[in-house]
Amino acid sequence: MKKDTRLILAMDVTDRDAALDIAEKTAPYLDAVKVGYPLVLAAGVDIISEMARFAPVIADFKVADIPNTDRLILQQAYRAGAAAVIVHAFTGRDSLEACVAEAGKWNRDVFVVTEMSHPGAADFMVAPAEDMARMAAGCGVTGVVAPATRPERVKTIRDVVGDLVIISPGVGAQGGSAGDTIRSGADYVIVGRSIYQSPDPAAGAKQIADEILSVL
Repeated sequence: MKKDTRLILAMDVTDRDAALDIAEKTAPYLDAVKVGYPLVLAAGVDIISEMARFAPVIADFKVADIPNTDRLILQQAYRAGAAAVIVHAFTGRDSLEACVAEAGKWNRDVFVVTEMSHPGAADFMVAPAEDMARMAAGCGVTGVVAPATRPERVKTIRDVVGDLVIISPGVGAQGGSAGDTIRSGADYVIVGRSIYQSPDPAAGAKQIADEILSVL
């Protein structure tokens, strides 16, 4: 994945045409675009290849099943054109190893959730986050997901995973700061509503990209 702006757009919209329009307008300021179930279920899996015309696509499917099912999900995501897939680690080492193996067959990336960005994640995800990050690193993943809403946790996860890529959601509407997140050790920040709900998504993306570049 390129590392020009360090900005990933979370395209959590459900209208295909709107999503493609936003992607085209914001593409100069993005290193990737993240699509999840809302858009894929609304527009179909072909939206991945359509979005990939503008930026590499991360399929945020938070895959969490038995190894064979995980493998099949990743296979379909990569076949549709995804450059990377986000998976969960709590399903255990065998499931994670299956994801890494499938990614390797396609020469694509896989990112593992260590801790989510919403307040409720603290109920169950914080305690095992470092163990999951350690396991993910041992399995050979591309990188991990750590919360921009808790930059101190990004620092902690960075200490665990070393040079692995960290992508961090929660900047903007959830309260996270792009600059603080990068300073805490994230490689990329993930921003959704602050860009796609903006009257001028391109200007919104540029503003955040400029903030990121100002702290590098």
